[in-house]
Amino acid sequence: MSATMSGSGSAPCRFAHYFVICGIDNETGLEPDALAGENFDQSPLKRTFKSKVLAHYPENIECNPFDQDAVNMLCMPKGLSFRTQRDSRTPQFHSFLITREDGSRTYGFVHTFYEEVTSPQICSAMQTLHQMHQAEHNASAHNCPSSSSSSSSSSSSSSMDSLASSLDEVESPSSTSSSQGGRRSCGCSGEGYDSVRDTLYVSKAMCLITPMPFMHACKRFLSQVHRAVISNQPPPLPLESYIYNILYEVPLPPPGRSLKFHGVYEPILCQRPGVGELPLADFPLSRAFQLLGVENLVQIFTCVLLEMQILLYSQDYQRLMVVAEGITTLLFPFQWQHVYVPILPASLLHFLDAPVPYLMGLQSKEGTDRSKLELPQEANLCFVEIDNHYIELPEDFPQFPNKTEFIQELSEVLLSFGLSPEGGNTSSEPAVSSQTSVLEKELKSTSLSELVDDRKNGNLGGEALDVLELLQGNPTLERLQALAKRTGVKVARLEALAAGQKAVGEEGVGGRSPVEEEELRNAKLNVQLREVFAARFATMFADYESFVIQNSPDLESWLTNREQMHNFDKASFLSDQPEPYLPFLSHFIETQMFATFIDNKIISQWEEKEPLLRVFDGRIEKARLYNVRAPSLRSSVYQKCTFLKESAQAIEQRLRKMDHTAIHPHLLDMKIGQGKYQQGFFPKLQADVLASGPTNNKWSNRTCSTQRRVDRHRQHNDHLVLDNDLKEKYMQEARSLGKNLRQPKLSDLSPAVIAQTNWKFVEGLLKECKMKTKRMLVEKMGREAVELGHGEVNITGLEENTLIASLCDLLERIWSHGLQVKQGKSALWSHLLHYQTREEKNEQLSESPVSNGQEKRKPESSVGLPALRLSVIQDMRHIQSMGEIKTDVGRARAWIRLSLEKKLLSQSLKQLLSNQALTKKLYKRYAFLRCEEEKEQFLFHLLSLNTVDYFCFTSVFTTIMIPYRAVIIPIKKLSNAMTTSNPWLCVSGELGDSGILQITKNVLEMKFDSAFRPHTHISIAFKCQNLGKLTTVQLGHDNSGLLAKWLVDCVMVRNEITGHTYKFPCGKWLGKGVDDGSLERVLIGEFVVPCNDDDGGRGSKTPPLQRSPSQIRRISITSLTGRGNKPTTVQIQESIGEAVNNIIKHFHKPEKERGSLTVLLCGEGGLVWALEQFFHHGFRSARIFQKNVFVWDFYERTVAFLENADQIGDLQEKPEPLGLNSESFCRYVNAINSMPRNIGKDGKFQLLVCLGARDRLLPQWLPLLAECPVITRMYEENALLRDKLTVSSLIAVLETLHDFPITLESSLTKSVEL
Repeated sequence: MSATMSGSGSAPCRFAHYFVICGIDNETGLEPDALAGENFDQSPLKRTFKSKVLAHYPENIECNPFDQDAVNMLCMPKGLSFRTQRDSRTPQFHSFLITREDGSRTYGFVHTFYEEVTSPQICSAMQTLHQMHQAEHNASAHNCPSSSSSSSSSSSSSSMDSLASSLDEVESPSSTSSSQGGRRSCGCSGEGYDSVRDTLYVSKAMCLITPMPFMHACKRFLSQVHRAVISNQPPPLPLESYIYNILYEVPLPPPGRSLKFHGVYEPILCQRPGVGELPLADFPLSRAFQLLGVENLVQIFTCVLLEMQILLYSQDYQRLMVVAEGITTLLFPFQWQHVYVPILPASLLHFLDAPVPYLMGLQSKEGTDRSKLELPQEANLCFVEIDNHYIELPEDFPQFPNKTEFIQELSEVLLSFGLSPEGGNTSSEPAVSSQTSVLEKELKSTSLSELVDDRKNGNLGGEALDVLELLQGNPTLERLQALAKRTGVKVARLEALAAGQKAVGEEGVGGRSPVEEEELRNAKLNVQLREVFAARFATMFADYESFVIQNSPDLESWLTNREQMHNFDKASFLSDQPEPYLPFLSHFIETQMFATFIDNKIISQWEEKEPLLRVFDGRIEKARLYNVRAPSLRSSVYQKCTFLKESAQAIEQRLRKMDHTAIHPHLLDMKIGQGKYQQGFFPKLQADVLASGPTNNKWSNRTCSTQRRVDRHRQHNDHLVLDNDLKEKYMQEARSLGKNLRQPKLSDLSPAVIAQTNWKFVEGLLKECKMKTKRMLVEKMGREAVELGHGEVNITGLEENTLIASLCDLLERIWSHGLQVKQGKSALWSHLLHYQTREEKNEQLSESPVSNGQEKRKPESSVGLPALRLSVIQDMRHIQSMGEIKTDVGRARAWIRLSLEKKLLSQSLKQLLSNQALTKKLYKRYAFLRCEEEKEQFLFHLLSLNTVDYFCFTSVFTTIMIPYRAVIIPIKKLSNAMTTSNPWLCVSGELGDSGILQITKNVLEMKFDSAFRPHTHISIAFKCQNLGKLTTVQLGHDNSGLLAKWLVDCVMVRNEITGHTYKFPCGKWLGKGVDDGSLERVLIGEFVVPCNDDDGGRGSKTPPLQRSPSQIRRISITSLTGRGNKPTTVQIQESIGEAVNNIIKHFHKPEKERGSLTVLLCGEGGLVWALEQFFHHGFRSARIFQKNVFVWDFYERTVAFLENADQIGDLQEKPEPLGLNSESFCRYVNAINSMPRNIGKDGKFQLLVCLGARDRLLPQWLPLLAECPVITRMYEENALLRDKLTVSSLIAVLETLHDFPITLESSLTKSVEL
């Protein structure tokens, strides 16, 4: 503990800080607990009444101030519970923890038992309440409403409160048989309560509050105190002696040591892990695995790692605590950074509304169905029904790396301890099986040495008592027992239990009792399971240190600039990981727990290492020693944990040989006659002897001096580096949301405090939105900057997808905050549906298609395309028509992605929230969406995302049908636009093509431009499966009719859902006898950047960008030299170098990020275009007999020469490779000439270059062309093709492409037979 010393000087070193008694206050009497929900329709015995802290010792400790309300609430989360002599009064044990604002924890261990009510006032009050209840319910006295019927009629605000039920409905895993459970489940049974006939009992709780989670030791101490209370004989010493002993005379065991101290009847052992071992965790992990099964537990563990909202649900408080603590223990070396409330008191149910990640436990009411449980938000919720072995996972959930092998390894560990990996039976009583004695297993965990004494005293613990009742009262089970004996199954312990004799058992090795043996076994299993989890992280993050960015000179400057700095190179880390790990790791490295872990690593430069970090770094070092070759740590081959035996041995050695024995309890200086023993009643303890401890403890002096030394060291460090308060302030600010909201304040539940908590949530959500949008912009712009030639690439598609998923999650949490009524799993989609319903009603009422001008039309992005309707409703209808999406959460996420891709997210949400009447109807006053200023800032942050291009809808929903519109725009001379032939079109994209689309003859639309000059275009609408980003358009006609020539300017194609528009420039003729005689052209597309008129309603215009940022910007040679000017030799060589360079860069990107290779080959500034410039240099293209000469003509003549020379035998003297090259060149040119497509001479040149690049033949063909005698007739003397040096350097440049697999789109290579 880092807290300051208490008055007595030794509090941080003490085993226990407080001993607390909670129960009924006889003076105030029965007070209904309003916070726990209305339950007046229940029998008075079932209602919730306020409990009080009756006494706590000592009064206060400086380092851990006593929080009375919190302790009372957690000792008795459902308030007081009443019973009569007919009901089961089995004692219960549960634990809890309180997390302080600085993240430190205090643990509480509670033993709840029943004590007879002696106050006549309370008995008569209960009788009166019962008579009133009987009068009200006389008509339906024998009708038992189910526990949920009372809540179904209540208002939505109390729907969660109705979950509250009193402790009587809590069944421990082994408390009573189902027959007893059935008898008690009826709250309004005819028996009722009669003060004359019945004895009334009320619950009372003893609690130990400790700084460390020594669960088994505390449980044994409290059960021994309870035995002393109900025993026939008074305990050997007054109870004060034992309580004083554990509070003041039992120290915390030092790290790596074990301790023995004495309870009322027997010694108690505990041990603490050493400095290099995994931290203390005493909650039985075996129980968590048995309750849920290995697979379920690994899935929940993954949800916790990804900081989702996790709600545990069980009738039993201890089950909630065991699962919550078990999972957070397994997070080593990471720590849960958000709201953590393993037991959520009934009065705090509003906390489920928290729009932050949380891990909470909620007690279920007996018989309450999951469907009756209305939770504020479920889009990102992992719901765990512990009692039914059932979990509900969020959608879009990445699996833990090597999950199958991981589960296999955990199963092997459990099986080695005789436990089933599927999880055990979780019913009220243990199952009995003739094959394996499950009873025997269950009984192993029972303290047998206690049982026998207890039975003599009439005080058997719950589990054992049930087993005995089960055996004695059930003839079937007795027969089974006899059968088990005959078949040789051991039931020695059962017999011992029934006969009241001690079972020595085989485990009683080395003088240890079976209880101690069982505790040792549990401890060994615990540590082995934890080691398996720790080993997974050590493997996954073996090289994490290499990616930590440490660039601050001192701690102060690092803390000051923490938010502006990247402290971990995420992109490089991910690029270094095996492919299967990426979906999980890309999410995980964005979490708060990972950020805090890296922060701690950086701070360790200047300060002592945080303990968990120190142990983890030690593990990695050890792994490196075993694994000399570092790369093996990064492979996806599963590596088993190697520390299992070693860690179990360490525990066994400590428990075999006790290092310390605490002072025995002894008589205190007490007043005689007080606190007299009365069987069955907890005595009133003498407060004065328990108020303070001794002043001359050896260990307290020793630990105090150590503490003083630590304090001096810390003060020295603070003086050198930074004031500690300032540091804490910086860290609180620097670390994201939830740090100061880890635990709801339990002690003050006034409306003001609740309002303040909600205000913190609002501020936190806004801050998170700012950080997320900033991160998305920086990453996206970082990538675009790379494409513009600045810096290195630092984002992958995976990472972008993670960031968008994280934004979807944030929006769901914002829309869930402060909801009036929960409808559907997605709060955002529910709001959109309400909005849609209202707007559609308004549409029907008004004449116009859409009312209030809510629908806008997107300005025409280019000539010819009709304006696109922009409305929230329209986008919703698109999403609703997508059959692939089955859930509301999925629809909300698809709508967010679509709005983000259309750059309308901020605008659409603003439109949604503009209906203030609807927002007021759906949300409470404190909700984020009703805080005007924060809402405006939030929309402004989202607006900033409009500055970058996302394809997050198109790239994710690849199988949906999408409507497209294509417009063919001729060059604006009316005569040239008219064609009598039948045009056709085929649109291709990264995901496929549309197939040939025949266009009806002369579908001409007359349009007028801004100067009212008429022009025509052909428009076609079609629907096909998502094509992704569009790459090419094949355009052609059948050459029929009189006007079979067509001069096309460009083709525009638009995705009608996303509004993305692509331009395919042509500028050439299609027709026989004009240009190169082509009847078909392959056009290469470029994305058209929309210029928004209305930037989120602010009326600010952005100057239109010249080219899409998602395509590589290149210097166009024609733009450099102007039309008509020929490019220089230097410019041509540079353009070829740049084209080849861009193709190489393309292949160095992650596969999902590469974009279109076709654009790099055939687009403006591509390889085809650059080589065309090369071949045109010095080309004699003068018209011969009024005909243009093309480069293709040169190729054809070269082929004719080569074939002719081959026949004559001219080439026989040529070296072998040249002969092969001429053969391949002739084959390719002839194949292109003989194909049925009429793509013209320019198209044929393009195709030959593409095929040559694909098949790595271009560098081999160039010497042929350069040396062919035809060159002298067709090229000038100074042509680049005739310069041997230039040709050889071009060959070297083109050969660099041989390392890459170039694949061509089918639209380019269709019909070519090679």
